[in-house]
Amino acid sequence: MKILFASLFVLVLNIPFGYWRANVKRFSLGWVFAIHIPVPFIIVFRIFTELGWGFYTFPILISAFFLGQFFGGKLYSFRKDEEKLPLTSCLVWDLVKESQNK
Repeated sequence: MKILFASLFVLVLNIPFGYWRANVKRFSLGWVFAIHIPVPFIIVFRIFTELGWGFYTFPILISAFFLGQFFGGKLYSFRKDEEKLPLTSCLVWDLVKESQNK
């Protein structure tokens, strides 16, 4: 059960970072930060939930990490295609601005 909760946490945590990554130039400093900033949070989460470092946890959490990044990027692309402009690199800020305009 812990691994399911941890993978859900990792997936949800990475969606805003994938959104950010989709809006910056590939291999730029912002792109690198968007990929690597969530890693310390995931490590701290693993320590505090006493999930452990068993080998079986790595493929599950790495998959959740990349799925979150992928879904965040797709969300940015979807919002861009739907012309919800102007978009920023921050998913939360874009959602707040959109809710204020309605």
